[in-house]
Amino acid sequence: MARRKGVATRMNNRNYQRELDRLLAELPDKEPPRLFLHSCCAPCSSYVLEYLAQYFRITVFYYNPNIAPEEEYRMRAAEQQRLIRSMPLPNPVDFLEGEFRPEVFYSAVRGLEKEPEGGERCRVCFRLRLLETARMAEEAGSDYFATTLTISPLKNARLINEIGEELAGERRVKWLPSDFKKKNGFLRSGELSRAYGLYRQDYCGCAFSRRGEKTGGGLLQ
Repeated sequence: MARRKGVATRMNNRNYQRELDRLLAELPDKEPPRLFLHSCCAPCSSYVLEYLAQYFRITVFYYNPNIAPEEEYRMRAAEQQRLIRSMPLPNPVDFLEGEFRPEVFYSAVRGLEKEPEGGERCRVCFRLRLLETARMAEEAGSDYFATTLTISPLKNARLINEIGEELAGERRVKWLPSDFKKKNGFLRSGELSRAYGLYRQDYCGCAFSRRGEKTGGGLLQ
């Protein structure tokens, strides 16, 4: 039993940044592979785009039915597009907006309204958004899919990666492991947000996070 517990502990302590470094080092030196990147907002995507556009041709997929109110959603979507137009990146970056259907989010988290931030409601929300990302990535013929969510110090990178790997096992598209807060990624996102004058919201996105504690900075989605 002790041995099994030790194995589980090692698996839970995986270094996703190190795994990403190894994967990037092994990419073939030819046409850049295609990455379908879910983004929660422009600030969170800024460092991720700067980092990964060196290796991939990226489609930023803005799919966030959790965001409330609609005016907030529209503002974040517009800022995401403005950032993509403004950043000088070595490979092309495209933008694709998913359907904004808040009822899909509220249906998925029904019964979890009183869960604390970071609890089961957030897990369901992560999976909802990544499921659509994986589906669209496969449909687009992308090589990999990923999310900017792991840049937040308040988001569980292990959980997000586990969900991504599970979904990749059900689709013909690979999951790109990440823990973008590492290597000063979170700090760099703050620098880029200031440099581009990005709108930085002070709550995660959904109505439940808005009524609770402010999560700050536009980098904590």
